[in-house]
Amino acid sequence: MKIRTITAGFHLELPLDEGRISRIAEFVHSARRAFEERGYPVQTVRVTTQPWEEYFTSKAQIVSLVRELEDLFKTYAVDYFNVGTTRNPRLIPIIYDLIQDTSKLFCTVPIADHTRIDHEAAKRTAAVMKRLSTIRPDGFSNLRFAALFNSGPGGAFFPAAYHRGPESFAIGTENSDLVLKAFSQARDIERAGRVLNKILMEEFNKIEEIASHISESQGIPFEGIDVSIAPSVQPDESIAFAFEELGLGKFGDVGTLAIAKIITDTIRDLEVSKCGYCGLMLPILEDYGLAMRNIDGAFNLTDLLLYSSVCGTGLDTIPLPGDTSEEKLYALLLDIASISIKLDKPLSARLMPVPGKRPGEMTDYDFEYFANTKIMNI
Repeated sequence: MKIRTITAGFHLELPLDEGRISRIAEFVHSARRAFEERGYPVQTVRVTTQPWEEYFTSKAQIVSLVRELEDLFKTYAVDYFNVGTTRNPRLIPIIYDLIQDTSKLFCTVPIADHTRIDHEAAKRTAAVMKRLSTIRPDGFSNLRFAALFNSGPGGAFFPAAYHRGPESFAIGTENSDLVLKAFSQARDIERAGRVLNKILMEEFNKIEEIASHISESQGIPFEGIDVSIAPSVQPDESIAFAFEELGLGKFGDVGTLAIAKIITDTIRDLEVSKCGYCGLMLPILEDYGLAMRNIDGAFNLTDLLLYSSVCGTGLDTIPLPGDTSEEKLYALLLDIASISIKLDKPLSARLMPVPGKRPGEMTDYDFEYFANTKIMNI
């Protein structure tokens, strides 16, 4: 298991105070050292703020501000920063400019709450996803943007994380190797949950102990661990291959939904401080086995929506044809929103149209946390 992210949140005030940025950066670096001294590799350190619409005065001002933030976070070696959400549909088109002019910034748009869908926000989100796909030839810029459904503040994982309240921090891990270990031991679905619980509790108790010590020594509250199962591009750590250890066939076969539910039920019963999604993540481009089974044609978008009904984050890092229309993206967002409202659960959508690519063609990303796969049909 690795620490995917140490995410610190703070309330941004203007005029921008470089000393404040320096202090929050030093905190995440000290937290990184604490974990690495205990043998846990840390992939990234990240910082979030409250929703950017709360420090917005004009398009020129916010574009200039995020450029300044990007320069400061580069100076202080923070890997990524997130300026959170906007609930004002009229501001959504500006997200194109925010992402176009930066390389470390993430942001989101909430489309559904517990009872209703914001159709205007969904339409404008589809439009901005389409525009973001044109910034780079591989459509990569949509990695830094997502639609949110029923998602609150205080989580660890990007793009969804945003901040409220006093300074705090949260932990997200890359842990699909533990699922593979557990299911290799269990060998059948009846024992899978018990074995997984034991293995995860052993590791998350250690993570919680380290984080609690950091909180006490630094005086910054610990929000908790997003105990979501986050996958890996390493073949021997794949979440898809973990499913296949239980003898019900390949990922995507009948039985996949049942295994997904067992994982989600298990992690939500873990007795540690939790925050964020706390679900099973199935990002197609971020897991070697998922990428391979997608090449095999083992599942489609409808299957992934079905799995979302019992697991984690919705549709994440989904490679789509470059000519996918705004109307199709809008319709897909409505499907995800409907599941989120009906089940009253947090979901997200990170959809990645790839310019010039058609269904069945291969992606050609050069990114260490992506496994290339086929473009999915929509």
